[in-house]
Amino acid sequence: MALRVSEGLRDKRWAPAVIGGYTISFALLALSLRAGMPLGVAYGIWAAVGIALTAVIGRMAFRDPLTRTMGSGIALISVGVLLVEMGAG
Repeated sequence: MALRVSEGLRDKRWAPAVIGGYTISFALLALSLRAGMPLGVAYGIWAAVGIALTAVIGRMAFRDPLTRTMGSGIALISVGVLLVEMGAG
């Protein structure tokens, strides 16, 4: 969201929030992998949660579209991640 607000980093005031957000995301991904989570599961969860939260927050904060088709796509991604996780276990 900080990247969106910064207009693609044109507004440099948001750079620390953008860089901090990415740093925290990668650090948490690394911790998950270090704890033994399989890469496919960790990345799948990271991507699915990122897509879903970005779509919902984008809708609420920026009035971005969130159609039924988009919601169906998010649901399919979530089911796919669940299947990958079940297959890894």
